Amino acid sequence: MDFKNRIAVVTGGGSGIGKGVSLSLAEKGAMVIIADLSEDNAMEVVDIITDKNQKSEFYKLDVSNSKDVEKFGDYLKEKYDNIDFWVNSAGISKITPFFDHSEELWDKTMDINLKGQFNCCKVAVDRMLENNKGSIINLSSQSGKVGTSNYQAYCASKFGVIGLTQSLAAEFGPQGIRVNSIAPGVIYTPMWDQQKIDYAKKRDLDPDHVMDYFKNKIPLRRLGTVEDVAQLVCFLLSDDSSYITGQTINLNGGDIMF
Repeated sequence: MDFKNRIAVVTGGGSGIGKGVSLSLAEKGAMVIIADLSEDNAMEVVDIITDKNQKSEFYKLDVSNSKDVEKFGDYLKEKYDNIDFWVNSAGISKITPFFDHSEELWDKTMDINLKGQFNCCKVAVDRMLENNKGSIINLSSQSGKVGTSNYQAYCASKFGVIGLTQSLAAEFGPQGIRVNSIAPGVIYTPMWDQQKIDYAKKRDLDPDHVMDYFKNKIPLRRLGTVEDVAQLVCFLLSDDSSYITGQTINLNGGDIMF
C-alpha cells in the first residue's frame, strides 16, 4: 500500500485509534491532516510524523459544529486539489445506567459520534465528487451491532453510523466513492482508563480485572490494538479493497460473528 501523493483527513487523529491511523497513513506516504479539538494532542502526533520527514498538519475542528466543519471544507478546497481518504474517528463513550443517562449526555454523544460523522461526510463527499473517486471510513463499534446495557446513547449513535455508511455507499458508489465502516471490539486506549471503572460497577468486578474479563470471553483471547484498527483502515482505503463498499467490518477477535 503506497499512499504517496494521497491526501488523508483523520478526525480525532490526536489520540487513541485516530492517532494510530494517522501514524500508519503517514508511514505509507500520505499527507495526513489531523482534524481534532485538542491542539496539544494533535500537535504531538504532527511532530512525531514530521520528525520522520513525513507529512502532516493540524486543523482545530469541532465535528459537531456544522459551521466549523463547513469552514474546514473551505480550507481544504483552497489548499488541496483533492482529498483521497477520509477517516471519521472522533468520538466519545460513556457507560451510564439508563436512568442516570441525561438528555445532555445523549445529545452530546449523538452530536459528536453521529452528527459529527454526517457533517464531515458532507465535506468529504463534496471534495471527492470533483475527481469521481475517494474512500471514506466511518468508525462504528461492536456496540453498533449488538446493544449493551448502560450504553444507550453510544449504542444508538454507532448503530446510526452503520446506516449512514450504507446510505452514502449506495448513493455515491456510481461516482467512484467508496464508504465503509469498522466495528471494533474492545481496543484498549486511554478512553478505557475511566470506562473500566464504570464497567466494573456494571459487572460488579474489580476495575483491575475488567480487561481480563474481556480477554476471557474473546475467542482469540486478546484485546484489540490500535495497530489492528489502523491496518484494517489502510486496507479499506487502498485499491486492494476496490470492490468493497457499504460494509461494516467486525474487528473483535471473534467476540461477535455477524
